[in-house]
Amino acid sequence: MKCRHCAAELTLQLIDLGSAPPSNAYLTRETLQAPEKTYPLRVVVCERCWLVQTEDFAQADELFSSEYAYFSGFSTSWLAHAERYVADMSERFALGPGSHVVEVASNDGYLLQYVRARGIPCLGVEPTASTAKAARDKGIETLESFFGARVGSELAAQGRGADRLAANNVLAHVPVINVFVSGVARLL
Repeated sequence: MKCRHCAAELTLQLIDLGSAPPSNAYLTRETLQAPEKTYPLRVVVCERCWLVQTEDFAQADELFSSEYAYFSGFSTSWLAHAERYVADMSERFALGPGSHVVEVASNDGYLLQYVRARGIPCLGVEPTASTAKAARDKGIETLESFFGARVGSELAAQGRGADRLAANNVLAHVPVINVFVSGVARLL
């Protein structure tokens, strides 16, 4: 296996945690008796760039399907953190009506609702239909797409570059890290 960032051969194993089904892969009454798909949880370290990564991974469209069930807005402590974060970043970076904030993997708009409440233009980029709809229901403009170089370039070309970009708990789910980070650079 090669490193997802620098393409060096990976030989240093950090830990083997066995295997597990993808998170949010809930079983239905019909699938309870069927074999369950699992993935190995072997974690390796690149000795060239020191990126820690899983040996195998599920494809993004498999993890973030139409049945995706995690909504960030159900966690009151996470919402309180998001509100404080937006207040701190707004003050620290003097964000206001002339700014543009983009959140990648914006889920149900849990963070951007506080950006919007401050009168700061914002955009969410979210691949799952259910959470993107929940964000739109809150009045948050949301592009339903996987983020990467293409999306970053398209938004920048439309004059929708970001003054600030948030990407909470997303990089660990990105199989092609360099394409994702390239999109971040193009959008900023």
